[in-house]
Amino acid sequence: MKVAKIDNKYYAVKGSTLIDLKNFSLESLMHEDIVKDLDREITNKEGIPLPSVMDPPVTPPKILAAGLNYEDHAKETNQKPPKEPIFFQKASTAIIGHGQSIILPKSVNQLDYEAELAVVIGKRGKYISRDRAYEYVLGYTIMNDVSSRDHQFKYNKQWFVGKSFDTFAPLGPWIVDKWSIGNPHSLDIECKVNGITRQNSNTSRMIFDIPTLIEFISSILTLEQFDVISTGTPSGVALSKTPSQYLKDNDVVEIKIEKIGLLRNTIKSENR
Repeated sequence: MKVAKIDNKYYAVKGSTLIDLKNFSLESLMHEDIVKDLDREITNKEGIPLPSVMDPPVTPPKILAAGLNYEDHAKETNQKPPKEPIFFQKASTAIIGHGQSIILPKSVNQLDYEAELAVVIGKRGKYISRDRAYEYVLGYTIMNDVSSRDHQFKYNKQWFVGKSFDTFAPLGPWIVDKWSIGNPHSLDIECKVNGITRQNSNTSRMIFDIPTLIEFISSILTLEQFDVISTGTPSGVALSKTPSQYLKDNDVVEIKIEKIGLLRNTIKSENR
């Protein structure tokens, strides 16, 4: 089941329409029987057309992002693949939804995209073992880990600074429950800029799988309901291109992940 958020209200996504989910709470996606009942309930209902702009499907207490989690991405940025997970945080004020604009700040000259599968946590947990990790997963969505490369590497490698400008965390377009996804490590992932493919990979190429990421980070801090873990990006980022292919005003970034959907955002310069 796909669940979208519009004007702070949740809807089921059925084809190219939205079905009103009355008295729905996001926690319902943790229960397979409820998801099946909801799927049956919306089967014969008429919906309204999907809008071009949506809210972020969740407001996470924390955005925890895995760095260098694809070997080919580590190599293209001239870094060694990590021997244990690398995590950094993005500010919650960076979150925007599908169809909203990514603002190119006046101080940024090297704006980059990163297509990532994002895991939404469904319940609070600490010291979660990898064999129980999926018990804590609510579902999956897409994140664009937008990055200012000049800021990311300018101040002694302060990743948080380079990745936490306002609008630098597009999230969406909706959440898909974990039963509909099945194996999250077999999904095609692609990023296009102005219709041209920049990244084309599969989540099977992650260095550290989702249970490993959950086990590692929950051994350090408590995961809270609706936290988002973004699982890293494959090769093809603008940083690696010669000549450089950084994002500019009016560029359209589209990230597509199999079984989830397509997250689209347009770049708008702060100078305009």
